[in-house]
Amino acid sequence: MHVGIAHFLTVSAILLTLGVFGIFLNRRNVIVMLMSIELILLAANINFVAFSAALHDLVGQVFALFVLTVAAAEAAVGLAILVVFYRNRGSIAPEDLNSMKG
Repeated sequence: MHVGIAHFLTVSAILLTLGVFGIFLNRRNVIVMLMSIELILLAANINFVAFSAALHDLVGQVFALFVLTVAAAEAAVGLAILVVFYRNRGSIAPEDLNSMKG
């Protein structure tokens, strides 16, 4: 069995759909929303790498590394903000995040 670009695109579409559903269907948990954003970025990375391999070009793989770097920084900063908010307020519910407006 040969794994072609259609297989990668199918996995990417499934991950993108899970990420979008995770954001829109679960508005009560901020951590699940962050994980859904990570799934969407992972789906984009799979597309970059799949097309890069199919076209025999390294630009897609390099761009995927940049996306991974940005995703790691986003996760670290997002979780740090959530930890500080939880220490101050005692909750990380998205409804409570509106009180951060300055």
